[in-house]
Amino acid sequence: MNFDLIKKDRDTKARAGIISLSHGIVETPVFMPVGTIGTVKAVHQRELKQDIKADIILGNTYHLYLRPGTDILEQAGGLHRFMGWHRNILTDSGGFQVYSLADNRKISEEGVKFKSHIDGSYHFFSPERVMEIQRSIGADIIMAFDECTDYPVDYKYAKASMEMTHRWLDRCIEHLEKIPPKYDYEQSLFPIVQGSTFKDLRIQSAEYIASKGADGNAIGGLSVGEPAEEMYEMTELVCDILPEDKPRYLMGVGTPVNILENIALGVDMFDCVMPTRNARNGMLFTAEGTINIKNAKWKNDFSPVDPMGITFVDTAYSKAYLRHLFASNEFLAKQIASVHNLGFYLWLVREARKHIIDGDFKTWKEQMVIKIGRRL
Repeated sequence: MNFDLIKKDRDTKARAGIISLSHGIVETPVFMPVGTIGTVKAVHQRELKQDIKADIILGNTYHLYLRPGTDILEQAGGLHRFMGWHRNILTDSGGFQVYSLADNRKISEEGVKFKSHIDGSYHFFSPERVMEIQRSIGADIIMAFDECTDYPVDYKYAKASMEMTHRWLDRCIEHLEKIPPKYDYEQSLFPIVQGSTFKDLRIQSAEYIASKGADGNAIGGLSVGEPAEEMYEMTELVCDILPEDKPRYLMGVGTPVNILENIALGVDMFDCVMPTRNARNGMLFTAEGTINIKNAKWKNDFSPVDPMGITFVDTAYSKAYLRHLFASNEFLAKQIASVHNLGFYLWLVREARKHIIDGDFKTWKEQMVIKIGRRL
């Protein structure tokens, strides 16, 4: 993996770069569609390539481990071949999913025992086991095993959790060196900064993670219920410490406004289920604001979904037609809406990149935040 920093914005901390990976290059800032179980919900791989033009997507260790399982993935030759996706993949370590199973897991120094949401069977994730699973999945970028804490959380717990996450990181690094890649390309490990919303813990964690000299670094434990201003404060604090010559990945964020504000703070990589999850419920993101396409006001509106005419699908479907599909409970409604929202997110980060390079990012960002934050 290689990261080239192409341009830094003069008025903010925004950056434009290029990440070179085994399955192609990724221009940053980048948004990565979430393909949790080897599929981006309601979106065909052809659409990801041709319409959305995604260069990297996500898979999830927890879900892929449970189903289809590492044996199947290894027989297929890794997740890329299994799902017919020959561009880049990043896998989350499963730490966030384990966090979300608060009533069905037990955390110890050794790792996490948890109950499957599928059949109730018990499993155990240690840092070492998570590295082995991600070797079997074969993603280009893999994440260290960490604990994501609740918000709010008391200081004592946040500190103990962060310190354990650091010890788990050391175990991840040590074990990964013992188990070579299973396929014909390298994988890059990203450690994760934790510390909740406590400044001293975030500083301590960012310094520890930076000292490891990893190919890239992630910021976790945000977008879990804290106010946006606290998210921005922690992100800026951490980005000022993490190495400038390595990509910075803010995990699980977020709304279009969140993404623009965090780009301005120095973040390069994002992912979130919001564009696809909201799409399946009829919420569409556009360059002029957010639309609830199920509302009766769109019943006879035959203009394109996006007021600016930005089209991410082969046909410029009208608001009226898409509302009709949702009202009729047609599967195509979720597909069109998902492709549209992902297309918008990718358009947004590419526009941000263009304005960073052109030197007018701050002005453009301030105008866009007002527009995309509106409800239409």
